[in-house]
Amino acid sequence: MTTLRPSRTDDGAALVDLWRRAVDATHDFLSIDDRQAIDAEVASFLPHAPLIVAVDAQDNPQGFMLIDGTHMEALFIDPDVRGTGIGRQLLLHALALHPQLSTDVNAQNAQAVGFYLRMGFVETGRSARDSQGRPYPLIHLRHAG
Repeated sequence: MTTLRPSRTDDGAALVDLWRRAVDATHDFLSIDDRQAIDAEVASFLPHAPLIVAVDAQDNPQGFMLIDGTHMEALFIDPDVRGTGIGRQLLLHALALHPQLSTDVNAQNAQAVGFYLRMGFVETGRSARDSQGRPYPLIHLRHAG
């Protein structure tokens, strides 16, 4: 049974670890230098971010998302439980709050692109670089709902 709750300060280390494992499982297109730079940014930011966390019955984080206004900035799932519906649960929660939710996805992350398209998102544009100016193309999406 997975439940959703707001993040807490003591979740920080577990969420950074989850993020690292999720990125290592899905973002093999990142250069080593960029992966290290992004890791440093995330490790300093994530423990203090207002996240929605999916937890198991023992309150262990299995995934999380960050929403800023009506834009989902992040959705990461523990690779050990990917494909079990946790990402869908988090996303449906976000859509209940914001039916016109938008997000960006790395074009090179085919699994994530497919997930969002299956969940009813449509492409609204593309960028040749990510939000930090790195050479990782983004697809801009908005939920059609």
